[in-house]
Amino acid sequence: MPITCDCLIIGGGIAGIGLAAHLGAERSTVILEMEDAPGRHATGRSAAIFIRNYGNATLRALNGASVEVLSGGGGFAETGFLSPRGELVVAKADEMERFSAYLQGADGLEEIPVAEARRLFPILSDDHVAAAHEAGAADIDVDRLLQAYLRAARHAGSRLVTSARVSAISRKGDVWRVEAGGETYEAPVLVNAAGAWADTVAGLAGLPPLGIQPYRRSAAILPAPEGMDVSSWPAVVSASEAWYAKPEAGKLLVSPADEDPLEPQDAWPDDMVLAEGLDRFEKATTVSVTRVERSWAGLRSFAPDRTPVAGFSDRADGFLWLAGQGGYGIQTSPALSRLAADLILGRTPALAPAVVAALDPGRFNSYG
Repeated sequence: MPITCDCLIIGGGIAGIGLAAHLGAERSTVILEMEDAPGRHATGRSAAIFIRNYGNATLRALNGASVEVLSGGGGFAETGFLSPRGELVVAKADEMERFSAYLQGADGLEEIPVAEARRLFPILSDDHVAAAHEAGAADIDVDRLLQAYLRAARHAGSRLVTSARVSAISRKGDVWRVEAGGETYEAPVLVNAAGAWADTVAGLAGLPPLGIQPYRRSAAILPAPEGMDVSSWPAVVSASEAWYAKPEAGKLLVSPADEDPLEPQDAWPDDMVLAEGLDRFEKATTVSVTRVERSWAGLRSFAPDRTPVAGFSDRADGFLWLAGQGGYGIQTSPALSRLAADLILGRTPALAPAVVAALDPGRFNSYG
């Protein structure tokens, strides 16, 4: 006999589990995760920082709408998931156009003298000509956020099924039928929260892809510069996003900010891409990279317009997209999960109508 529920979610990352938490007990929910534990891919490999001014106007609206939950509101934890960090945006002469664009419409981002930036980040090279500081940027405790969502979802009766790779999807009447991990599941609402595999899931359901493309993003852990305590340093990004760095457990996390298109997979860093990015980091600072302690890569998946997709398809009843979060998935998860729950429950979305429209999959005329 098939396992039935009101809402079947494909994908056990922060998006899918966050949605189950926001649905609460109002819908019976099953989450299907193809790996042996939730949060194995993009969620577990995030840079884990909240930056209000990161992304386009729609994303910045989502960032702002997520602050309450991330700060401890919403009933998911007694304390928040953020700790102070701050972020610097730094620019050399050839990055000034990008620097000015980043500051456009920014909230809480203040241009500061380069000397002040160097005080905050003492290894900044002297060929930088501009800097801005977002004091409110903060580290996100991603694991604690994911576990808080998971506890809330389970308390409401949701079921997480791991090692459940979806092999077939069909529609019978007003019910979706999904084959996964040797079991059959049925639900009137099917949520595609499959991350890098979102277009693959859509294809199994008979829907055209939205053009969601996974891109590799690599990172490395470097020893702290000799004799320096990096714990209070801000996160730092070049205005052209050629590299970024942030303190990580007394060391430095450095990324080449790479964005190489890949097929959905368990991503690994490319040694040459990583080396080139670390070289850019060296040229932007006063330190030499002598040792990489460890490195990894994850996939950031973007829709064609670089804006997440959250909404019901107009090609098939009961099929809801919750995908394409790019590099913003953790910090926007409260707002996007709440929006998806509002749509499923028939509530007026808490987000502004213009933001909801900007996220709707129907914006792609030739897609689903």
